[in-house]
Amino acid sequence: MVKVFIFYDSKYGNTKLASEKIAEGLRAEGIAVDLGYVKEICPEIATKYDAIVLGAPNHMARPSQAMKSFIEQLAKVDLKARFVAVFGTYAGKERLQDRAERKLEVMAQTNLPKLKLLLPGLSVHVRGVSGPIVDGEMLKCIAFSKRLAHQVSLF
Repeated sequence: MVKVFIFYDSKYGNTKLASEKIAEGLRAEGIAVDLGYVKEICPEIATKYDAIVLGAPNHMARPSQAMKSFIEQLAKVDLKARFVAVFGTYAGKERLQDRAERKLEVMAQTNLPKLKLLLPGLSVHVRGVSGPIVDGEMLKCIAFSKRLAHQVSLF
């Protein structure tokens, strides 16, 4: 069975909610999933998983500093994982891909070059800085998890 770990950072709880919905969707597809808050978990746990997912809120058009630091720590770990996927939450004007989510993809590719980046990532729209998540966005989380499950099951 494929095992996935979702690492997330969340200031107002929106990225955590998106992480939980993605985990729910992956489990429905038969994937074993665990998740953890990057400020409370050590990156070494990732050594036990086939794929990792990184989720961060948009802070000033960039992924959060906590996620950036976590990815730098993760780069020093001998990962078993073969895949990485990313998602982010953002406020403001609705768009298909948020700038911070795209920058998170680049961070993952740069710092974790041995892992295949599963594309496309996911941008989850939040109403206002503190949320809540915009209606319908949780359905995108489920669709994202189905796509991830399919991609990791192929290998």
